[in-house]
Amino acid sequence: MKYCAFLRGVNVKGTNMKMADVCQVFKDAGMEDVSSILASGNIIFSSDKKAEDLKIILEKAMSEHFSYEAFLFVKSQQETESFWKNNPFEKNENLHVYTFVGSPEVENILLKEFENAAKTEHEKGEIVNNIFYWQVSKGNTLDSTFGKILGKKSLKDQFTSRNINTFEKILKKIG
Repeated sequence: MKYCAFLRGVNVKGTNMKMADVCQVFKDAGMEDVSSILASGNIIFSSDKKAEDLKIILEKAMSEHFSYEAFLFVKSQQETESFWKNNPFEKNENLHVYTFVGSPEVENILLKEFENAAKTEHEKGEIVNNIFYWQVSKGNTLDSTFGKILGKKSLKDQFTSRNINTFEKILKKIG
């Protein structure tokens, strides 16, 4: 089965790694057809194991190889496609749309945090098919109240986010 692993915290805040090295760790852990998309930790691979088992295997392998506490989320090709297909927001060159990949029920935590946060103009959050989507004006991502909440240490093992355009790139390569 084809999968995509979404790594959290890669190439930010001092956790730097080359995607070629990450791909090698995946290969050494028994994954096949391994390749990366962008430098933000999106790894496509094949395996006959279940996603839950792969998460444990790959987090351990990454943590040991890179000497950091690795968090990643493994989604099947079909699940990865749903992130792209379910986007509720219209394409707009002045806005970013982020999608959150994470643990079960994390979308509800994110929606609650979003609802309690002060909003900027055009900022919206919505759950579609258990996926949380966030629209924000370009340039406001890190300055928005919700953007600052996303860095909370208490949430670090529960999700990672990607710009919706990343899913388009992943699907072109995984397809």
